[in-house]
Amino acid sequence: MERLKRKVEVLESKEADITRALYEAESRGSNRRKTEVNTWLGHVANLKNDVQQIDQKVQARGWAIRDLLQKDVDRLVNEATELVQNGNFAGGLTLKADERVLLLTTNLVGLEFETNKNTICQWLMSDESLIVGVYGSGGVGKTTLLTHIYNQLLKDLPDTLVCWVTASQQCSNFELRNRIAKKVGLDLTVYGEEKEKAANLACNLRGQRGMVLILDDVWDRFPANEVGIPIGKNGFKLILSTRSLEICRKMNCQYTVKVGPLSAEEAWELFLETLGHETSLPPLIDEIARPLVRNCDGLPLGIVTMAGCMKGVDDIFEWRNALKGMEESKAAQEDMETEVFRVLRYSYDNLKDTTVQQCFLYCSLFPEDYKIERDELIEYLIDEGLIDGGKSRQERFDRGHTILNKLENVCLLEGGKDLYRKGRYVKMHDLIRDMAIQLTSVSPRFLVKAGVGLADIPEDEMWSEELVRVSLMHNRLLWLPSNASPRCPRLLTLLLNFNGIKGIPDCFFLHMDKLTVLDLSYNREIKHLPSSISNLRSLTALLLGGCECLKYVPSLENLTALRRLDISWTRIPEVPQGIEMLVNLRYLNLEGTSISKIPDGILSKLCVKTRPFGAFD
Repeated sequence: MERLKRKVEVLESKEADITRALYEAESRGSNRRKTEVNTWLGHVANLKNDVQQIDQKVQARGWAIRDLLQKDVDRLVNEATELVQNGNFAGGLTLKADERVLLLTTNLVGLEFETNKNTICQWLMSDESLIVGVYGSGGVGKTTLLTHIYNQLLKDLPDTLVCWVTASQQCSNFELRNRIAKKVGLDLTVYGEEKEKAANLACNLRGQRGMVLILDDVWDRFPANEVGIPIGKNGFKLILSTRSLEICRKMNCQYTVKVGPLSAEEAWELFLETLGHETSLPPLIDEIARPLVRNCDGLPLGIVTMAGCMKGVDDIFEWRNALKGMEESKAAQEDMETEVFRVLRYSYDNLKDTTVQQCFLYCSLFPEDYKIERDELIEYLIDEGLIDGGKSRQERFDRGHTILNKLENVCLLEGGKDLYRKGRYVKMHDLIRDMAIQLTSVSPRFLVKAGVGLADIPEDEMWSEELVRVSLMHNRLLWLPSNASPRCPRLLTLLLNFNGIKGIPDCFFLHMDKLTVLDLSYNREIKHLPSSISNLRSLTALLLGGCECLKYVPSLENLTALRRLDISWTRIPEVPQGIEMLVNLRYLNLEGTSISKIPDGILSKLCVKTRPFGAFD
C-alpha cells in the first residue's frame, strides 16, 4: 500500500505540473488542450478515486483485509506507473484554438443589410470597450447579418480574437460559460466553484486585447460577471442578437440596430435568386409568384424556404395551388413570426413523402444550432427503420443522402462540410427547428430537451404513453432516480448520449417494450448497465461508445433484433454474454477495448467489419 501511495504522489506531481502548464497556455486564449491530454487527466482522476476507495476499506477494516486487496493494489501500481510514463506529451499539451475559418453564409440582400453591416463593423474597429445589440423578429436575417460581420472581422483584424457562440433559448448561465470557454480552448472542469470558473474565463478573455465576442440568439438578460464576460475591460467588445429591444436595453447596449423585413423589391430579388431565375419568370407564373412572395412579409427565411419549395416547378397549376394553400392558411396574424411559421409549415406539408417528413422531424432531436453529421444521422434513421431502400448498407446510405439532399434543396435544412472532421453535416435554422418541435408536440410525439443543461430527467407527466422519440442528449444528467420507470410503450428512440450518467435503475426500461434505438454513448462514468436491458427485445441499436468506465453489460441473448452494437472505448473485458445469439448483428465496434477473442461465426456475418482491436488507454 505504501508503494502505491508513493507512485500516486509522483503521479499527482506530474498532474499538477500539467494542470499549471495548461492554465498558462489556455489563459493566453489562442490555445486549446489536446484530446489525449484531457483523456490522460480523466484516467488520473479515475485512478485516484480507486486508490481512495481501497484506502477507505483498509481504514474501516484494518490490515486484515490487506491480503484480499493485494491484487487490486498491484494493478493500480502498474496503472500509475504507466500513467506517469504516458504523461510526458513530447508533442506538447495544446493546439492552436483560433483557426480563423470563415463561416458559410448566404448573400446579403437589400441596402439596409449592407448599411447595417458597415455601421456595426465601424463601431467594432474602435479601441473602446462596447456592447452592440442587433434585434428583430425571428427569420428576419439577424444571424445572416452577424455571420457577414464575423467573416469581415476575421479578414480586417487578423491579430484579434473573434469568437462566435450561439446562446439559444434554453441556454443557462452555466452552459453559456462552457460554450464560450470551449471556443477559446479553456477547460473549466479543473476549477471547483462557479465563481472560480467565471473568474478564470474572465481572466482569459481580458487577456485578449480588443477581443470581439458574438453571441447569437440571446433570449434573456444574463449577468455578464457571473458568466465570466469582462465587460468594459481591455477594449473587449460584445455583439449580441435577440428578438427583443428590451433585452438590448437590459444588457446595457451602447448601440442598437433593428433588422427589419425586406422591401417588396428586395424580397422579389431574393426569391428569384434562390429560385435560380436571374431575370424574370414567364408572365402567367409571374402573376402568381408575386402575391406568393408578398405572403412571406419580407422575411428572408420564409422567402428562401418558399423559393426552395417551388424551385424547378414550371406547371402553372402547381403555382396556383401553392398560392391558394398559403392564402387559406393565413389566419389572424399575431406577429411576423406567425407568418414565417406558416410558410415553413407549407414547405413541410409540400414534402408529401412521409418518410422524408419523418427524417426531417428526426433532426429536431439534436441540440439547437447543432452540426449533425450526415452519416451519424443516417445510421439512426436506418436503425429505427425509417430508411430501408435496399438490401445492402450502401443502398440504404444512398437513400439517406438522397433524402437529406432533398431537404437541403427545399431549404428546410442547411448543409456544410466540417473542415476538421472532413465530413458533411446538416443543421436546422432555429425557427425551422421550433416548427418541427411544435409539430412533434402533437403527432408523432417527441420529448426534446437536448443541450439545455438539464441536471434531472423531465417530470413524470412529460413521459406520456404517446411518445415515440425522446432526446436528452448533451446535458448534465448524473443519476437517474431509483424509482424512475417511464411508461412509454410506443417509444422507439431514446438518446441519452453525452451526459455524465453514473447509474441507471433496473426499473427504468421496464415499460419500453418497443424501444429500437438506445444511445448511452459518452457517459464516461457509468460502470454497469441494468439487467432490464436484456429484455429490450425490439432493440436494433445499442450504442455505448466512449463510456470509459463501463465494465459490465448484461446478457444480450434475448436481443435477437440487434443489428448495431458499439462498445468502443469501454473497459468491457470480453464480448458480452449471448452475442452468439445475435443472428441479425451487422455492425460491431470494439475499437479501443482490450477484447481479443470473438466467438466463431460472428465476424463472417458483419456488414461493417469489426474495427481494429486495441488496448484500452
